[in-house]
Amino acid sequence: QVQLVESGGGLVQAGGSLKLSCAASGRTFSSYVMGWFRQAPGMEREFVAAISRSGSSTFYADSVKGRFTISRDNAKNTVYLQMNSLKPEDTAVYYCAAARRTIVVITAREYNYWGQGTQVTVSS
Repeated sequence: QVQLVESGGGLVQAGGSLKLSCAASGRTFSSYVMGWFRQAPGMEREFVAAISRSGSSTFYADSVKGRFTISRDNAKNTVYLQMNSLKPEDTAVYYCAAARRTIVVITAREYNYWGQGTQVTVSS
């Protein structure tokens, strides 16, 4: 069992930056692929970024590529999402998720554990 707690969301102007953190409980954090997803009002949850267990491989949605960076610190049981050049369309609740997989996966149904989410609002 893994418990995930996101933090770092908030209100920011377009063009600004935020860094989300997701702290995981347990001693097996490094055995999980980690991902970030987001869900805007009235929209389906969508993939944002994912990172391999070691942190050596990362994947991004086209909409955030070049602006967002996912990273992890296995010693701290934490995964991060650095978000730069934020746009109003990035406004959503952002969720951290963990998958018991050996390869990186980008679909929500592949993830086994989810955090409660943190709100990110980008004003124009």
